[in-house]
Order: sequence, then C-alpha cells, then structure tokens
Amino acid sequence: MSALNQLKLLISLAQIDGKVAERERNFITAIGKANEVRPDEIEPLFDQRHELIIPGDLTDDQKFDYLFSLVQLMKIDERMYKEEMLFCSKIAANLGYSNDVMFELLLHVKAGVMEKDEVVNLKEITQKHLKS
Repeated sequence: MSALNQLKLLISLAQIDGKVAERERNFITAIGKANEVRPDEIEPLFDQRHELIIPGDLTDDQKFDYLFSLVQLMKIDERMYKEEMLFCSKIAANLGYSNDVMFELLLHVKAGVMEKDEVVNLKEITQKHLKS
C-alpha cells in the first residue's frame, strides 16, 4: 500500500530530530486521512522505526507528492536539520530526481497551505529534474 509507505517515510523524517512534534504528527495524520488511512492505523506507527520503502511503480505525480510532503514536513517545525536535508535528498535520488530538485523545493515549498496554482507550478519545475 503506497499511502502507508509514504506515511512511514514521513514518520521517519519526523523522528530524525529525536521527537515528533505535535504539528508534524497532525500533518502526517492529515495526509493519512486524505489517503483513507484511519487515525487508529497511523497512531502506532509513531512509536516504531520504519524501513525506507519506496515503491518502484510510482507515477511522476506520486513521486512529486512523496517529495513535496517530505519537504513540507521538514519545514513545518521551522527548523531544518542537516540530517533531514540528507534524508530528503536520499529519497529524492531514490525517486529518480537529480540533486538540484532539493534546491527548487526548499526555495518554493511553504510550511503552510499552498495555493493549487503554486503546487502545479512547483510540480512543473520539479518535473524537469526527473531523470528519464
């Protein structure tokens, strides 16, 4: 299940700095709900360590969603740790993006709600960094 794998990646990122902040927990739970994963399925995941599994059959849109949600989560607590940046860069590479994609995302992704046209524009920008 792709949604569960995405949640586990997000939780792994949130755990990097030693604790999952309330805002991070709420963000991850909201993504789970949007993907029809019940909160009672999500809650136990916060107390576990997860293998980093990225499905190989993701569409370009799904790859973007994975990476976009990771960068938003990284920015949500208004502090970015080197370990978080490295984690996101590693996931971006595993998703098939060039290294430059992180620069674009860090420049344009907001921690709060982004307008639909901002996200569409960002998706177009990041698409250029996908290796064929």
